[in-house]
Amino acid sequence: MAVAAASSAIASFAGLRGLAEVAGWPARLAWLLPITIDAYAMTSARVWLAGTPAAGRARRFARANAIGAIATSIVGNAGYHLVASGLLTISWPIIVLVGAVPAAVLGLTAHLHALRTAPIAEAATAPAAQNGTRSRPKSRTRRVRPRSDFDLLKAAREADTKYRTAHRGQPITRDALREALRIAGPKATELRRQLATESTDRKEAQPPHD
Repeated sequence: MAVAAASSAIASFAGLRGLAEVAGWPARLAWLLPITIDAYAMTSARVWLAGTPAAGRARRFARANAIGAIATSIVGNAGYHLVASGLLTISWPIIVLVGAVPAAVLGLTAHLHALRTAPIAEAATAPAAQNGTRSRPKSRTRRVRPRSDFDLLKAAREADTKYRTAHRGQPITRDALREALRIAGPKATELRRQLATESTDRKEAQPPHD
């Protein structure tokens, strides 16, 4: 994985830097184009796939931008190789698009940060009165704090206990754990593995029966 990631990053860096140079960027600043695109792709992907309870809008926006940043990197590299091989000429639309990348990434990053840190409004609705009238829902605003690994593991243990009670002792599944804690799939897999290890350790620690 390290070799694949390093070789891909270096190859992508060279293509995007070359595109910036042929689009009129100074040679001393051309390296900023691949850094800008790849850094934003990594940031968006991390917010999208993080196990923290981010707001739904933030994760959807991050997913769209992660895919968009990767697509931009692919198109940029392809464009540079087309120019280098003489199949494409640099025209003013290409120059404008390449020059607009830093400003666009800056605006998208600011918007993603605002969505990621925005408070979540919760509405608490009182039960209906016997006369059929409805009370006006009360809302309060709280700021979601990322859960630590200890808190997630504790919550996973509680969810596993409830699941075993409802399913005749069967351990909780990865999908059920992901749904219960509202976390990403990789984090649910990690927690499921920890629960399995703890269960095995408890069985080994029990004294043998006569």
